[in-house]
Amino acid sequence: MAHAASQSRPRSRRGPDWFWWAVTAAALLPFALLGVQAWTGSLGVDPVNTVYNLSGRAALVTLLLSLACTPLNTILGWRRALSVRKALGLIAFFYAVVHTANFVGWDYAFDLGLMLNDALLSKPYLLAGSLALGILGVLALTSTRSWMRRLGRSWKRLHRLVYGAGALAVLHFLWQAKVGERWEPLVYAGLLAALLALRLPALRRRLSPQQ
Repeated sequence: MAHAASQSRPRSRRGPDWFWWAVTAAALLPFALLGVQAWTGSLGVDPVNTVYNLSGRAALVTLLLSLACTPLNTILGWRRALSVRKALGLIAFFYAVVHTANFVGWDYAFDLGLMLNDALLSKPYLLAGSLALGILGVLALTSTRSWMRRLGRSWKRLHRLVYGAGALAVLHFLWQAKVGERWEPLVYAGLLAALLALRLPALRRRLSPQQ
């Protein structure tokens, strides 16, 4: 018990992690904006599409930010970035759930037959989005310390699937975008490719300030 108390005292002196709270609050701002728009009835003439656009972009941006945390640490030496990596990943999953709930509940009114026949079988971008959501769900479920201990070395291999979820999310966005609007998902695809390239050991060693 004395050992446990000695472990907790430094943490209490350190106080709250304001960086973590600031980043988390900023990442949740789109959801707060969505809530305000819903409360004031200002979701526009097509509220379903408004929720799709805001939640989908928020999910993709927060996912990319979570992936950027590791290279910010390994290449730039900014260790604080690692403290928000998990939070950003969980928030990305949260936005993906909001995005999916809008599809299932508001757009298709929980009509499973209509979703399967009209959507999932005829619109491949929905399949890509569903797979991305499934991967993020597994990663969110196994993000706790207990799962890290349980999976051991396999935990890191499992969580590398986050790049697959990112690729599927970009495909989901690209396939449903209109021809004149595909520049935006292509920008996200380029950012994802750059983040993936920064994981290559040769490039990481070349860019690291310690080399």
